[in-house]
Amino acid sequence: MRKVQPVTTAAQAWDRYAETSPSRRSVNAVGAETWLNWTQYPDHGPDEAVLGEIRGKRILELGSGSGDNLAHLATSGASCVGVDLAPSRAIAANRNWGHLSELEFITTDAVDYLTGTTTLFDVVYSIFGAVWFTDPVILLPLVRGRMTRGGVLAFSQMPDTGQKPRSDRLITKWNHPAGHWVRMLTEAGFEAATAEIIAAPTAGAPGTLLVRAINAG
Repeated sequence: MRKVQPVTTAAQAWDRYAETSPSRRSVNAVGAETWLNWTQYPDHGPDEAVLGEIRGKRILELGSGSGDNLAHLATSGASCVGVDLAPSRAIAANRNWGHLSELEFITTDAVDYLTGTTTLFDVVYSIFGAVWFTDPVILLPLVRGRMTRGGVLAFSQMPDTGQKPRSDRLITKWNHPAGHWVRMLTEAGFEAATAEIIAAPTAGAPGTLLVRAINAG
């Protein structure tokens, strides 16, 4: 019997979570081999059009997981970097998508990456990723500082449940109402901030919060 190692760091917690996550399908409902999905439901919700024109743009994903969404953007002509705290995620991403050019996966904390890099990005996005699990008071100014003027920030996560930041000891979720995200983005120097709840495809199921803003420069 394999001995289960204790989880003592956030990176280990994410690795443990990844062990139970199903692999993405080889093709989606229309037969595409790569695609971007903002919600927790397959073949549902908007696509990469949320990000605007991506061909020739430099894109950063915070919490890139196994790299499936970012790979789709790379195949669409973008130069892409994915950051994820869990070491196993970069291994899986490189195994699945390492053959693509203009695509790089880095194992590190989002705040550490943004603090250390000098690269400017045209698009920064997160799908149930690091934006949900990082204090926005710290993260949003760092993101804006690594974006080009007019760059797009977009992220999705579960809608606010009425409970404020909560933690399971190693991982904290930062839940805020849509209007509060808009205010925080505006205060951090973004403009044209919007936040909407995408309804679930099944009545009674939870929707998805989708937030978008522009770096005012």
